[in-house]
Amino acid sequence: MAIIRHPKDFFAGLIFIAFGIAAIVIGSNYALGSAARMGPGYFPRILGILLILLGAALAIRALRLKGGPLPRWKWRPTLIVIGSVVLFGLIVTHAGLVLSTIVLIVLSSAASPEFRPKEAFISAVLLAALAVGVFVIGLKLQLQIWPWTSGILPWSS
Repeated sequence: MAIIRHPKDFFAGLIFIAFGIAAIVIGSNYALGSAARMGPGYFPRILGILLILLGAALAIRALRLKGGPLPRWKWRPTLIVIGSVVLFGLIVTHAGLVLSTIVLIVLSSAASPEFRPKEAFISAVLLAALAVGVFVIGLKLQLQIWPWTSGILPWSS
């Protein structure tokens, strides 16, 4: 059995492989299509294959290169990020996409020891605008933008 010389890279590789396998398994329920006419299962399978290859390369590399031990697990940042994502899911239908995205980004940023409220708020506003642009305008998803609006976009019918 090979000795794991870089545990951080090794376990990151295993996580990539696990996500790749999950993407392939989930995507196998959808039609594949072809490269010219991609079906809904095409992208998950290609992404899964790429994740597996990347994870395998990372894990094999971890057997050769020397690295430090795994750091101690930090529960506070993990719980803050998971909690902010759960909160986003709970409030997005009531508070709208913009406000809930701002709350998500600012609270998630607070998990870092380098947290700066002003920078987090500016990033949150920019990412909220990007979310509206991609999901509401680009993909035309039926998401409420603001809590006080009933429609999706004020100029759409």
